Amino acid sequence: MADPDIASVIETPFDAALSERYLVYALSTITARSLPDVRDGLKPVHRRLLWAMRLLRLDPAGAYKKSARVVGDVIGKYHPHGDQSVYDAMVRLAQDFALRYPLVDGQGNFGNIDGDNAAAYRYTEARLTPVAMQLMAGLDEGTVDFKPTYNGEEEEPEVFPGLFPNLLANGASGIAVGMATSIPPHNVAELIDAAVHLIDDPKLDDRALMEWVRGPDFPTGGVLVDDPDTIARAYVSGRGSFRLRASVSVEREKGGGWHLLVSEIPYGVPKAKLIEQIAELIAEKKLPILADVRDESDEQVRLILEPRARTVDAELLLESLYRLTDLEIRFPLNLNVLDATRTPGVMSLKETLLAWLDFQREVLENRSRTRVGKIVDRLELLDGFLVAFLNLDRVIEIIRTQDEPKPILMAEFSLSDRQAEAILNMRLRSLRKLEEMEIGRERAALAKEQEQLERLVASPRKQWQRLQKDLGQLKEKFGDARRTRVEEASAAREIDWSAMIEKEPITVILSQRGWIRAMKGHLALDQVGELKWREGDGPFLHFHAQTTDRLALFASNGRAYTLAGDKLPSARGFGEPVRLFIDLDADVDIVQLLVVRPETKLLIASSDGKGFVTGSDATLAETRKGKQLVNIRPGARVKVVRPVPANADAVAVVGDNRKMVVFPLAELPELARGQGVTLQRYRDGGLSDAVAFPLAEGLSWPLGGERGRVRTEADLSPWRAARGAAGRMPPIGFPRDNRFA
Repeated sequence: MADPDIASVIETPFDAALSERYLVYALSTITARSLPDVRDGLKPVHRRLLWAMRLLRLDPAGAYKKSARVVGDVIGKYHPHGDQSVYDAMVRLAQDFALRYPLVDGQGNFGNIDGDNAAAYRYTEARLTPVAMQLMAGLDEGTVDFKPTYNGEEEEPEVFPGLFPNLLANGASGIAVGMATSIPPHNVAELIDAAVHLIDDPKLDDRALMEWVRGPDFPTGGVLVDDPDTIARAYVSGRGSFRLRASVSVEREKGGGWHLLVSEIPYGVPKAKLIEQIAELIAEKKLPILADVRDESDEQVRLILEPRARTVDAELLLESLYRLTDLEIRFPLNLNVLDATRTPGVMSLKETLLAWLDFQREVLENRSRTRVGKIVDRLELLDGFLVAFLNLDRVIEIIRTQDEPKPILMAEFSLSDRQAEAILNMRLRSLRKLEEMEIGRERAALAKEQEQLERLVASPRKQWQRLQKDLGQLKEKFGDARRTRVEEASAAREIDWSAMIEKEPITVILSQRGWIRAMKGHLALDQVGELKWREGDGPFLHFHAQTTDRLALFASNGRAYTLAGDKLPSARGFGEPVRLFIDLDADVDIVQLLVVRPETKLLIASSDGKGFVTGSDATLAETRKGKQLVNIRPGARVKVVRPVPANADAVAVVGDNRKMVVFPLAELPELARGQGVTLQRYRDGGLSDAVAFPLAEGLSWPLGGERGRVRTEADLSPWRAARGAAGRMPPIGFPRDNRFA
């Protein structure tokens, strides 16, 4: 075996080699795949698709060709990537609900607004649209540079020169490496108006341009509900988002009833997915004021939303649907594009329009220079033809008598090689007198055109004036009415979400091992013990509640969690572990579960004798992780969480050492979170139980047994002391487990 060529091996750190190669990949993704060019608004795959269709002569007035033929040409000649990705790009260019101004005219199934996919490319056909032809206008006039294709066999344009603001008119989206772009579509008439005024006054800022560009104009319509200042800030920075709502109206029926009619849905939202969202709300009773959804769409979107009753507030139903479904979405704006030097960057609205206008002026200048060159070449030939007509007999004689007439013609009449060659190639029928007159008229017209073009090339001012005129013609040809309305929405009203839940009585049951379930109806509490339990499990807590209630679960680590009454699992079987609904570690005990009542106060005490009072609302948490309610010292844990009766004025605390102390409730602070203050002092052990009660009614505790007897100690003066005292032994008959209940 031959030895490897050691000289070709380069030693380099692995991280440096990896980062260098990844950077090359990232730049390739950014510049050659994901970000559009600010000049024509296209990515390479879109540009190559349109170029291939142009070469196939798929003009708007011509016949359709199979999409498979187009895709084959693209991946074979210009774009060496997967056929499916190329076809997907082509499908998007043909969808009138995806592009404001489609660039491909598709025949066959190219997908629909429901979200259904297009048919395979062997079944569909396509040709170019007038907009695409406008975008490619001037490719044969020396306006832009061409580059070799990936295999060097053919050429393709680096950018399209046509006068059409495609970047903003059709928008773009893409994800590169480390950056992304998201540009909504706009109305071309508004863009042209802004561009014309920007030519007149280049000092106009982005906010001033908002007089003409009112915001995105989506092909599916809808309503833009942001205020003008929010829209302007997005365009100034090039980054932001827009709130887009469906177009919904309240339709009155005979007899006083009504329903909601959705006639336009937000851009990019599949109609089938939207209906599924609404149907799920109805099925799961998350929006009980909504009864039914029907799809009566044909070519136009028509969704009917039936309220539960005619007395339902239509505005409340609408606001609820906006919050719970994709009837309202946020569409991001990230004007991240490649500039004329193919450098990525985020531009403002003004910068984007200026970059496009500068490119169009350059295209106009290049076209004019190329045309002048062609005129000069043609004038040279015409001058030669005129010489031939003026000396026709001598020219004929030279051609008939000389073996090599070209050098003699050049020498005798001072002709160039091209002129002499053109004269020798003339047909006999061109020697008639009429042709001489035609040449004279053509020469005069070309000379005049040359003079005008040379003045245009020499004067930037004339170029801008010409561009304004061309923009006016473009507006007449492609300008149309705005589809997306801009209506600033009023401030969002607060919605009582509990009103959206059907109120039903339930019995909440929590087992010793943390399995939770909710039975319909208010079960007699003595029947709970008769329920089935998992082996080794049994009842821990049970109480009556409503599906509209929110429940607070307290853990020994000091965290509080919130559960929704309507989200609890049914009582079929053994329920489900409560840890499926909240992030509760397996080694943490559940201390208490109760209904959150806004007017209720809670007494919270830890095993180290610390405690405080808090409001029920302070225990509510918005996430699965809950909230830290009690700051626990190392080695301690939450031991007691009990409601404070409305008439309570005293607190009784008993420790593991079987000593009890009673002190005024007013000595406890009310905190939203904290460690609390010392309730009782211990030499050994810790707190066992605590309870708030009305001192005048005395302190009661169960005696046990089947008869359910209760002992009440009316005179508590021997145990009354200041908060933090050690206390003394409890009354005779106090439970041996040191618990008040």
